[in-house]
Amino acid sequence: MQIQTLPCLGPHGFHRIRYAEWGDAANPDVVICVHGLTRNGRDFDDLARTLARRHRVLCPDVVGRGLSDWLSYAQDYGYPLYLSDMAALIARSGAERVRWVGTSMGGLIGMMLAAQPDSPIERLVINDVGPLIPGAALERLAGYVGRTGPFADAHELERHLRTVHAPFGPLSDAQWSHLAHHSTRRNQDGSLSLAYDPAIAQALSGPAQDVVLWPLWDAVRCPTLVLRGADSDLLRADTAQEMTRRGPRARLLDFAAVGHAPALMDEDQIGAVAEFLGI
Repeated sequence: MQIQTLPCLGPHGFHRIRYAEWGDAANPDVVICVHGLTRNGRDFDDLARTLARRHRVLCPDVVGRGLSDWLSYAQDYGYPLYLSDMAALIARSGAERVRWVGTSMGGLIGMMLAAQPDSPIERLVINDVGPLIPGAALERLAGYVGRTGPFADAHELERHLRTVHAPFGPLSDAQWSHLAHHSTRRNQDGSLSLAYDPAIAQALSGPAQDVVLWPLWDAVRCPTLVLRGADSDLLRADTAQEMTRRGPRARLLDFAAVGHAPALMDEDQIGAVAEFLGI
């Protein structure tokens, strides 16, 4: 695995995103894995190791997260810029066609790209998000997004992650430690904060309302797999079922004892993604 840098252009100049690259750099079979709202590309380490047996795997930190730059203008955080950055990453890959795995926000980015005419996305895995996002779930996210610390030490930061991301499901101590390690930013005073720009929380400001994206879903044509935590509040069961009947008529898999969102760190979840992508 190597960490690579990609310069991208936004409304107020250039910024750099970083991405973890797995597998043979000359492999034309490319999978791009994109994380959720406050997370980063290292969430996919376990999945990427498996996928890299056959594919070149790129796991970016979306701008404002992980090792990628923070933006000087908070209003630039949003899907138009995220789509532009990911299009640049696809171009950097050199692949004519790519396969996409997206968790929550990363799933929405994938859906929006796949809905475009002549999209390069040939297979799409959407992890616990859909074309109807309940306002109540967005309100829950708003309760913690932007609260990045500070934390006195790594143990306190990990306890916070275990609380706010408890819906990820039953993870091992080693898995929580991995998530915490790659979610840490050291401040000048020696304290720790979560590794994302608190300004991304502005997207959740204001009254929480349902977000309806069914026209985008109906425009997706590539084979699609939808993963859902059986206890998810963000991808409701009725929405997931409707996703199997319209648009790409996705295949749906539910995972018990998981909410929003399956962490893609256990063997069953990794195996489902690998099988769909052709491992």
